[in-house]
Formats: sequence, structure tokens, C-alpha cells
Amino acid sequence: MTLLHDVLARMRAGRWREAHDLVQDDGSELAAWLHGILHIQEGDLEDAEYWYGKANRHFRSRGTLAEELQRFEAALRHREDPASS
Repeated sequence: MTLLHDVLARMRAGRWREAHDLVQDDGSELAAWLHGILHIQEGDLEDAEYWYGKANRHFRSRGTLAEELQRFEAALRHREDPASS
């Protein structure tokens, strides 16, 4: 399981603080996007927008939390197996 999968598992389990602490150990754009999603989930939209910028994603044109998680998981699958898209 990759670090980002572990972060997702903690998010799903409602362990936001642990997920937040863990995601900071990955400097990738995908991790920045997930970090932003975590801030959306926490209701901290100012920090979420910052992390979306670090991920080169447009914060204001994002989808719902569920849509963002689906998009993130699809991007993660694609990164791990480009043939899966």
C-alpha cells in the first residue's frame, strides 16, 4: 500500500488528523491535491485552495467532495497503472 492509499484509508475511517499528518510526508502534486481535499473535508477552504494551487489544480472549478475523491482515486490508479485508464 502506498502512502497515498494509507492517507485515503485513514480519511475513510474518519481519522482526519492522522491522514493530514501523513499526507505531508509526500511532496508530489497528487499528495498536494489530496491535502487540499482533506482541508475541504475539514471545512478549511482557505488552506484547501492553497494546496490545490500546489497541485496545479483549479480550486474554484472543483467538484463536490465525493467527486474530487473519485477523480483523485482515478488519477492515483492511472499513475500506478497507465493502462488502467
